[in-house]
Amino acid sequence: MINIGIIGCGKIAQTRHIPEYIDNKNCNILGFYDRNKSRSDEMAKKYGGISYDSYQDLLSDKNINAVSVCVTNNLHAEITITALRAGKHVLCEKPMATTISDCKTMVKAADENGRKLLIGHNQRLTPTHKKARELIRDGIIGDIITFRTTFGHGGPETWSIDSGPNVWFFNKKSAAIGAMADLGIHKTDLIQFLTDDAIVETTAKLVTLNKRNSAGELIDVDDNAFCIYRTKRGIVGTMTASWTFYGPEDNSTILYGSKGIMRIYDDPDYSIKVLLNDGEKICFELDSIQTNSNQTKSGVIDLFIDSILHDRETELSGKTILSAMRVVFASIESSREGKTIIIDRD
Repeated sequence: MINIGIIGCGKIAQTRHIPEYIDNKNCNILGFYDRNKSRSDEMAKKYGGISYDSYQDLLSDKNINAVSVCVTNNLHAEITITALRAGKHVLCEKPMATTISDCKTMVKAADENGRKLLIGHNQRLTPTHKKARELIRDGIIGDIITFRTTFGHGGPETWSIDSGPNVWFFNKKSAAIGAMADLGIHKTDLIQFLTDDAIVETTAKLVTLNKRNSAGELIDVDDNAFCIYRTKRGIVGTMTASWTFYGPEDNSTILYGSKGIMRIYDDPDYSIKVLLNDGEKICFELDSIQTNSNQTKSGVIDLFIDSILHDRETELSGKTILSAMRVVFASIESSREGKTIIIDRD
């Protein structure tokens, strides 16, 4: 039995982490910490366990084997590294960290302490994305030439536990990066996952177009990110992340190959639609993409627990996700400098 501590008891913990741990027969939640003590008290009362006064107190509990880190972006690295050095396995929410050096230190801490570090990139685990990767590997649409991937919704101000125009996602000190870190990291990682290829070049524009705080001022992180990526094999495509899609959420990916087109989560009836150049259509009805308003089991917690029990690396390991984080930080640099950036793969 794996004993779990929850660090950060906000919306993502309450909606995804806690329910999925409870659903897994191989683990047990022993403790909670949140900077808002009443929130962790509420979780402890509801689910049992201890509400700790600090995350350090939680990490000092030798009965806790692993933790979920569900705090603001700026604290991901600090708490994760401390937890790994305290001998805990860690599942950290995305984005992994707010600097590439912190991401590297997290991976190093996991290696040095013999502990698992997973990052919550749930899009890799959907049945549709797994099937799409399989079909692409089998050559159903031939060689991929270009792609378009999008993740856009109306913003995190209605999703966060402390909702409203002053949500922490909009604060540069807490979030560091806006839509690019919240949504763009998912689609950046997904393209590499689907294509079995590495993004080696980015030309990006991160902008703040519409989101405002309670004072009516534009927020100080990006609410839209537009990137042109080139992969090692020469595939070129676009990635759009947006908090200003004020209507249905768009979480689609379209891949254009030498034999046809694959449309993923782009049709209300089919999660994958393959349109071949000979006129044949192949459709798959596998699942619906998880949205803020439609929460389904992500599989992330089950994978985390399984990786601990069987001592194996997974597709969500910090080492794997580090690749996508390099692209995110290179895209930020590209936007800031106004030029194309070659990804550092050292």
